Amino acid sequence: MRFFILILFFSINIFSQDTKISGKVFDKYTGKPIEFANVSIVEKGLGSTTDSTGFFVINNLNPGIYNLQVSFIGYQTEILYELKLTPSRSIYQIIELEQVGSNLDEIELSAQPVFPKENPISIKEIGSSEIKRSPGGNRDISKVIQSFPGVATSISFRNDIIIRGGAPNENVFYLDGIEVPNINHFSTQGSSGGPVGMLNVDLIESVDFYSGAFPANRGNTLSSIFEFSQKIGNPEKLNMNFTVGSSDLAVLFDGPLGPKSSFVLSTRRSYLQFLFKALQLPFLPEYNDIQFKYLNRLSDQSELTIIGLGAIDNFALNREANEGVDDLATLARNQYILDNIPVNDQWNYTIGSRYRYFMPTGGFHTVVLSRNHLFNTAVKYDDNIEVLDNLILDYSSEEIENKVRYEYTFKKWGWDFNTGIGVDYIQYLNETYNKISTSGGDILEINYDSKLDFFKTGLFAQMSNQFFNERVLLSFGLRSDFNNYDSSMSNVLNQLSPRALISYYINSNLKFSVNSGIYYQLPPYTVMGYRDSGILINRQNKLKYIKCTHFVSGFEYITNSNTKISLEGFYKEYHNYPFLVRDSISLANLGADFGVIGDEEVSSSSMGRSYGFELFTQRKLTKGIYGLLSYTFSFSQFSNTENSKNYVSSSWDQRHIINLCAAKKFKRNWEFGFKWRYTSGSPYTPYNQQISMQPEVWSVNGQGILDYTNINSLRNPSFHQLDIRVDKKYYFKKWTLNVYLDIENIYNKVAFLGPYLSVIRDELGNPIENAGLYQPEYIENTYGQFLPSIGLIIEL
Repeated sequence: MRFFILILFFSINIFSQDTKISGKVFDKYTGKPIEFANVSIVEKGLGSTTDSTGFFVINNLNPGIYNLQVSFIGYQTEILYELKLTPSRSIYQIIELEQVGSNLDEIELSAQPVFPKENPISIKEIGSSEIKRSPGGNRDISKVIQSFPGVATSISFRNDIIIRGGAPNENVFYLDGIEVPNINHFSTQGSSGGPVGMLNVDLIESVDFYSGAFPANRGNTLSSIFEFSQKIGNPEKLNMNFTVGSSDLAVLFDGPLGPKSSFVLSTRRSYLQFLFKALQLPFLPEYNDIQFKYLNRLSDQSELTIIGLGAIDNFALNREANEGVDDLATLARNQYILDNIPVNDQWNYTIGSRYRYFMPTGGFHTVVLSRNHLFNTAVKYDDNIEVLDNLILDYSSEEIENKVRYEYTFKKWGWDFNTGIGVDYIQYLNETYNKISTSGGDILEINYDSKLDFFKTGLFAQMSNQFFNERVLLSFGLRSDFNNYDSSMSNVLNQLSPRALISYYINSNLKFSVNSGIYYQLPPYTVMGYRDSGILINRQNKLKYIKCTHFVSGFEYITNSNTKISLEGFYKEYHNYPFLVRDSISLANLGADFGVIGDEEVSSSSMGRSYGFELFTQRKLTKGIYGLLSYTFSFSQFSNTENSKNYVSSSWDQRHIINLCAAKKFKRNWEFGFKWRYTSGSPYTPYNQQISMQPEVWSVNGQGILDYTNINSLRNPSFHQLDIRVDKKYYFKKWTLNVYLDIENIYNKVAFLGPYLSVIRDELGNPIENAGLYQPEYIENTYGQFLPSIGLIIEL
């Protein structure tokens, strides 16, 4: 401990001068090495060229952060931002360049376009350094993404990703081209979210975030796509990274496994449960995860990537939370949580492989095989007394997906083509006993077992080209998804999904873009597998794919100093959204919380819309300065009656969102950053107090019954928060230490959310009854507090 204290006060920079940046440069479509490509460090005047194998090396560099530019005549220039070089870890990159056209001599633009060949405005690129440095982000991509335009968040103990007014389950995630169902611990089945991210950011190279213009080879999404590219292991030696964060411990290894292969492996274990118990909080979350990547360049024409991601989560109650607590408000809040949160155990994993083979004549084949498995249990007893008569909830469920996808990517007649097919075999298992009270006050016992399996298939094709001396980009895609769940979903023509993109390059730095598409997504498996009297009632109701049509347009300008400015408007129209028959509300108006969403009878009859505009300015780290400003104005509304356009605010309707982030690197390896976020209040539904206070209803429900006749009629007040972060790096001869201080909500702003409805209790903890009803008590529901954390990252 004394050793680390001394380090905090004294800056000792001892390092060797043999650190380097190296790698190989290939043609994206042929896989062939590019000889004589120029590789340079931006703003440093240092560089190299590739040899006949595509290899380059830049030697004798000081530790630090570098931007790397790779260029060659006839290819799109690539810039890799914020590559971190340390005494223990040299940088090795595999870079693929894409040809920009066959008529380069005729280009009339004032300079080569600075945009990638096919890069809609709706795509945002996020580097790993941006994730790590984000104040208040806790090195969690789900929190960092909230700074980008169009992204709303629930102000609570959750990581819901809400894109352009869509629900959290409308997003899909890919890890090195392999689909991962969820990226958060303690996820809500049938929705998404969870309080802690599952991905270790130290394995992430970059993230491409699509909020529109989805490529045809990516299906089953309505709001966003996240493409995560993971780092490759060091090809020369074994490295280790040890991190002590605010909530977990992490160890990472990477290195070679042979002359052509490498690996990266991370494992993390939380200590939140010990901290929460010491703070006498009523719940104790515990999580563990593992993540790895294996890459083998089998030959000049082929490569194999294998990835894995797994987690074990336990959510226990701290029944001693109120011991020694004197504050009445805290006592009431803790008791309310203890009365409502079930004991939850959950584990999940994804394992997959991607094989690519490059044809000697150009083009490449991609084959992806993967399997993911979610196991989720929840148990709840009345008064937390574990006897059979007190059982309220006993839930166990599994979701298993086995997937294969084939793609062929090639060039023909000047067009870029991508075609393919994907086939998934789905298994869903459910055993449910749940005693509930409806919005009308009826007491129901739901007791069923369900087993469901089916195949789903996706066919897709995409083509793009540039015309008029590279000024106009056209891209067209077509996809169809179908399965054998029911007659509606099995018809290949019912889910035809066309999409188109047109971009016009006004000059080399400014473009205008328009895109539109029809996208489809399966309802949650919890909806598809629900049974009533042994019957798959939602299949009998002819459940349909959810349909969403996008209309998006905007301008994007990139300055010569790596600053991007964009203005984009969007309109999304929903059809066939699940409508909850029992409570007569849209699933989108229900929201998401811990537990299970959609496990009941529905009809595909709700309609919705979201629309607005986004302003975005981002400066990549240049001359030691990074900055981001985003503003979103949007509406999200869904019907509350079947097949109606009588819209009301959805649970995801946040009108104004502002984010301001900035960071500055100083001498002697200091860095300071801040993030300020403002969001207008989200809607919520009042309680039906009369029904809620009925003793038989309260004994089953343990919380207030919502008044769905006034769905989302109230709003929380707006909220804003300032986070800051200070980093200090120490470079030693063979290892590196990074010490950081991260403070969330530095001015201790408190967010007031819709209150909880509870009951007044006597000294023995029993509800007080009057005239046949329990006496109501509203408990203040707040979120946000001054939260400092210190972290250590050691690289060996």
